[in-house]
Amino acid sequence: MAPRSYWKGYLKLSLVTCPVTLMPATSEAERVRFRTLNGKTGHPVVSRYLDAETGDVVDDEDQVKGYPRSETEHVILEEEELDAVALESARTIDIDCFVPSDEIAWIWYDRPHYLMPADPIGEEAFAVIREAMRATDRSGVARLVLGGRERAVLLMPRGEGIILWTLRYGDEVRPEEAYFGDIAAGKPEAKALTLVKRLIEERTRTWEPGMVEDPVQENLLELVRSKKPKKRTRKGSAKAPKGGDNVVSIMDALRKSIEGKG
Repeated sequence: MAPRSYWKGYLKLSLVTCPVTLMPATSEAERVRFRTLNGKTGHPVVSRYLDAETGDVVDDEDQVKGYPRSETEHVILEEEELDAVALESARTIDIDCFVPSDEIAWIWYDRPHYLMPADPIGEEAFAVIREAMRATDRSGVARLVLGGRERAVLLMPRGEGIILWTLRYGDEVRPEEAYFGDIAAGKPEAKALTLVKRLIEERTRTWEPGMVEDPVQENLLELVRSKKPKKRTRKGSAKAPKGGDNVVSIMDALRKSIEGKG
């Protein structure tokens, strides 16, 4: 069963528009996660926001967003103000232009998503855009608001759908010249190159997902299975009933029954 989409809107190319739905192409649901517990009681530990000056707990309704102007000054922004500056790209993926599919280096790719028609009515328009990109070997560049920020996105046809890649911002990719510029240029020795090329040929395999499995995850699960769970301690232990009370332990009643029969 496919997971529920977390974004719905429209895919637009000039006057061609169709309703679409978007969902992450990757998942972290299988990752082993731990909860922080109180080692003495076994109770889960909760995190809370505290006032940095007073140390008091700040309730959810009192939390607001602030932009720092200095260490001591912040501009407070209300939710209504943030909604007012929302861009059209919060609801529409409007394809601005197209680029050759192999022209954008992989280092700009951020996260992949599956883009698909939201209903049967929009499938024809969706298919036209997808197949036209496939036939021309082009990928579409658009903008989309995700997580409160506008992102440049790349649309690539794949199968019956479209892969939407969020792209990194320009200031997130460091220039390679700053790191590779000092490496000495020159051609390696021909014999060494031949040997390494032969090694590469011998070790070439067909790609399969098993090549990127994480053995640490399975080791962690095996460790969890081998350990006994720690039970929580109760907040208050029940006191033993005093003489004269009508409350009778089931075990005491059973013992008395057996002794009576004896």
